[in-house]
Amino acid sequence: MKNFALALTALAALGGVTLAAGSAFAAPMAVNGLKSDTGVTQVRMMHGDRMMMKKRMMRKRMMKKRMMMKRGM
Repeated sequence: MKNFALALTALAALGGVTLAAGSAFAAPMAVNGLKSDTGVTQVRMMHGDRMMMKKRMMRKRMMKKRMMMKRGM
């Protein structure tokens, strides 16, 4: 049992290190004022886009609620 706990702890630590190293390279973002190497341009979200996202999220929430009410929860 002690070997299993030790192996589980080592696996969790190794997974955490891998996750931390992977997330450092996953999203290349430029510091304000510096140019990005990837060629990705960040733009401001416009009012219409924000409202569209809000409407989509509200619709998803409503559909989920309706589904739960049909199930009797």
